[in-house]
Amino acid sequence: MNRRDAIARVPLVTFAALAAWQASPARAQQLTHLQEDDPTAVEIHYKRDAGKVDRAKVPKYVPGQTCANCSLYAGAPGDTDGGCGLFIDKDVAAAGWCDAWDKKAG
Repeated sequence: MNRRDAIARVPLVTFAALAAWQASPARAQQLTHLQEDDPTAVEIHYKRDAGKVDRAKVPKYVPGQTCANCSLYAGAPGDTDGGCGLFIDKDVAAAGWCDAWDKKAG
């Protein structure tokens, strides 16, 4: 492997390590739930229940989008809460939604 290939893989390895850490059982025990009144949550229009997103205020929201099907969500399938790439120290509701929603690949 040459240096260019090694450097190109650093972001992938970093992301994989972060995702594994966020999904770890030890981390799950220390997480707190992201509250809707958290300043960052307010800024990105986070709701623990995507069905409660006000489409008049947030026209970007499309029914069916949830944290569970977002590329930033690090919870396991079937979990009610899980890690998020935006919040290192808090978990989000799988049924939630925010402005940063990005379709999960696959």
